[in-house]
Amino acid sequence: MSAADKSEAALAGRDASASERRARLFAALFFLVSAAVTIRWAFGMRGGMAMPGGWTMSMMWMTMPGQKIWSAAGMFLLMWVAMMVAMMLPSTWPMLKLYSRVAASTGEKTATAGMFVAGGGYFFTWLLFGAVAFAIGVWISRAAMASQELSRWVPVGAGVALVLAGLFQLSPLKQACLKHCRSPLLLLGHVWRPGLTGALRVGVWHGAYCAACCWALMLIQMILGVMSLTVMVAVAAIIAIEKLWKRGPVFARVIGAISIVVGIAQVVASAR
Repeated sequence: MSAADKSEAALAGRDASASERRARLFAALFFLVSAAVTIRWAFGMRGGMAMPGGWTMSMMWMTMPGQKIWSAAGMFLLMWVAMMVAMMLPSTWPMLKLYSRVAASTGEKTATAGMFVAGGGYFFTWLLFGAVAFAIGVWISRAAMASQELSRWVPVGAGVALVLAGLFQLSPLKQACLKHCRSPLLLLGHVWRPGLTGALRVGVWHGAYCAACCWALMLIQMILGVMSLTVMVAVAAIIAIEKLWKRGPVFARVIGAISIVVGIAQVVASAR
């Protein structure tokens, strides 16, 4: 290699390194802003309505007097996306960073931009998940407010949901989805396409695998307290451990077993 070629390669390496540092800084700022917004909303959404059956309905599922359902849905989804960024960005950053490096190594001119597009696709998938969660939550809350008998059965239903979530944590499907979340290179090998459209494809697919992997943990969070900071931090830590720790798959099964035990205890206590 000639001196000119070496100099050009060195400059390209420095440019890539500087670009990666800027991307890391922007992601860190995005995370901090999302965390601050989530904490602010969590304090603002404390409390709820005491319901027959001894449980409390979160304000997340209520519409204020005169508020349209679409307005309530929009506010919920804003909070949801901020919460997902705060909870998920730390554990999904290795995939986004790997995407940027692979894109740069293949000569992509928009590797850094593609990384943010992939991130947008990832969180768009979680936005859709949040829309479904909001629809189900509002339906349950309205049904419970309309029927005291149904409201009294909600704690039993919550216990059953914890058992189902725990069973999923123990299932081969959970392990298959977790494998893709833990192995970004495996995911890229399956869904990689060049360009920004390809980056969006990577993000959406990664988000789909992540949602399939983590829906049970999100369900547990909603049951224990969708806007509880303690629960959010605990679930975010569990997700990170499952994805990043070498014994993550075993840890996922342990969480599943705990969820089943807690769910059974909930059903027994509520049925008395």
